[in-house]
Amino acid sequence: MDTTGYVYKFIDSPFGKLKLVANEKGLAAVLWEKDDPRRVRLGPLKPGSNNKFIKQAESQLKAYFGGKLKKFTVPLDFKGTDFQKSVWTALLTIPFGETRSYGEIAQQIGRPDASRAVGAANGRNPISIIIPCHRLLGTNGKLTGFAGGLEAKDQLLKHEGRDPLLGLAGQGIRREENQSRWAMQ
Repeated sequence: MDTTGYVYKFIDSPFGKLKLVANEKGLAAVLWEKDDPRRVRLGPLKPGSNNKFIKQAESQLKAYFGGKLKKFTVPLDFKGTDFQKSVWTALLTIPFGETRSYGEIAQQIGRPDASRAVGAANGRNPISIIIPCHRLLGTNGKLTGFAGGLEAKDQLLKHEGRDPLLGLAGQGIRREENQSRWAMQ
């Protein structure tokens, strides 16, 4: 467990409340309203909405949900094993609107036989949405586990113009429909 001083703030999103957690080095977590508290362990947290990284993350997430941001730039300070960090760093390379399989990420990090370990590391991703774990699909192209729930994963992919059920065919109109729907919330 880390002893760094973490602060947090809750923000509204199309999926309910998100808990943003940061320290003096960067954003450390974006947690879901019903997140399992054992999934990401950071140590003691205290309220701190004045943290500059929380402010940046809040602004960038609002722009993302509003359809105005495709790449996050808030500095990150994620904690995990070296393997987990390599997976999360690889996830950051998946462009907006694209997906990868667990096997492709395993190949990318030089561990081609580690698809299951990639899945486990993905499940421990502390910085949901910003480290785009929602862009990982099963080898068969199907939605698989997601801390925010499969419905949220599906909606995030549709927001980015990627409908896992339609492949790339559903891109254009879906993005427009979702941007209008999210703008109304």
